[in-house]
Amino acid sequence: MLSDRYYMREDYRPERTSFLIWLLCAIVAGFVIQNVFAVWLHRGDFEQFAALSPTGLRQGYVWTLLTFALLQDNILQLIVVGLGLFFLGRELQAEMGDRRLAGLTASVLAVAGLAWTLVNATRGGQLTGATSLLFAYLVVFASLHPDRPISFLVFFVFPVTTRPKYVAWLLAFASVLGLAFLELPSSGPRSGVPHSAHLGAMLAGWIFYHLVQEGGWLSQRRAAIAAARVEPRLAAPGLASRTESRSPEPAGTAELRADVDRILDKINSHGFGSLTPEEKRRLDDARDLLSRR
Repeated sequence: MLSDRYYMREDYRPERTSFLIWLLCAIVAGFVIQNVFAVWLHRGDFEQFAALSPTGLRQGYVWTLLTFALLQDNILQLIVVGLGLFFLGRELQAEMGDRRLAGLTASVLAVAGLAWTLVNATRGGQLTGATSLLFAYLVVFASLHPDRPISFLVFFVFPVTTRPKYVAWLLAFASVLGLAFLELPSSGPRSGVPHSAHLGAMLAGWIFYHLVQEGGWLSQRRAAIAAARVEPRLAAPGLASRTESRSPEPAGTAELRADVDRILDKINSHGFGSLTPEEKRRLDDARDLLSRR
């Protein structure tokens, strides 16, 4: 029967493509178009149109604060950045959701681009590559899971297992040194690495995590929404009296109510991401109880 197949049912909704997949596809497409123009057509039109430069911003190319991430220097950078964004991005997507991950990405690129432009305003040049975004994703992941063991290959050969917070601090320290000794001096060696963009991206990721994801107004708003859904129906005196008049309160409801109060306080203080699987299950139990009333 056709109705036995889930994709033939009237209520079937195909799974929506995630923001992370769209982002990776855009980066690959940008690299392909970049090389078509540069290698096959021997023209730099696309790179001038999409790369970030102080001159371009003065001419009103504000979109380059985002599109510079679509251009990569070589295939190796594309592979490393693509893999890094995929593995870190899917973890962040599970914690943050598509909309918030998109907001993080846009804000990080804009701050990284502005930081680089501020440092290089009088020198010219162009900023390309999505390494800044990769650094920011790492900072947010390290903020969410500072002590989770991670393994990777150094130079694609040597396996190393460490913790995200150490990697983030090491990259931040290296970027500060690179900015101070390689990028800021008007004379001397220039590495070509945009340390200012990396630092700007890491700072933007850290601020986004603390203000939006965990400790700021968004977590308070989320806690308020959760409280509006759960607390009134569990704790409102008027409703409690009506419920008691109809039927006795089910066993364990008082304990559940106390757990919900404690969990909501924890969300207010530390954010939703600080909840343990057991605490999330208790919230689900409360919602299930309310749906049966």
